Amino acid sequence: MIKVLMVEDDLELADIITRYLASYDIEVNSVDSAYMGLSMLDTHEYELLILDLTLPDMDGLELLNKIREKSSIPVIISSARDDILDKVIGLERGADDYLPKPYNPRELEARIKSILRRSVGNTNSNKKTEATFIYDETKAQIFFKNKLLDLTMAEFDILALLIQKQNGVVSREDMIYSSDHIDDDSGLKNIDVMISRIRQKLHKIDPSVKYIKSIRSIGYMLIS
Repeated sequence: MIKVLMVEDDLELADIITRYLASYDIEVNSVDSAYMGLSMLDTHEYELLILDLTLPDMDGLELLNKIREKSSIPVIISSARDDILDKVIGLERGADDYLPKPYNPRELEARIKSILRRSVGNTNSNKKTEATFIYDETKAQIFFKNKLLDLTMAEFDILALLIQKQNGVVSREDMIYSSDHIDDDSGLKNIDVMISRIRQKLHKIDPSVKYIKSIRSIGYMLIS
């Protein structure tokens, strides 16, 4: 079952879409406010978001910005606004598709499944080690459990290396020499400090598992 969140203040449309997509093995949870949508993304796991632009408490494009600060979830904008600028801005801010209203629910179902197929393919080719960690080297971004980590460039280099070598030991020296953002003369203790900061950032999102394991006298290992 595909799980989708719909942020839509037209309750009648949301009900129609929810009932229609259920017959295609797509479960839709719908909310009618931007802040409720943000809360649902923080507390539940979804594979895709359907986003209206005209919401009572926040413009949908502003909401999209807030979503992209912490999540890489695929987004389809569903809007009655016909200004081409809205479409351009939405796509520039990270939406995956723009579907103008009114539309046939069958088209929405086809677009959802098409985007999710692309998402799986892109994720695999963009160094997805598991659903847990996704990193984008070109943007220097790492998502942990679908949330964007706030990392320094040195922290990014270290965590990216651990992801590449997942379940293998990475020495502190390798971390220093593989990064352009760590001084070659940096002490090994500085690596320990950066690892500690990365652990804290992971812990804030998932405190149940210690993902980075210390290997005595050698370095560290990212466990799956």
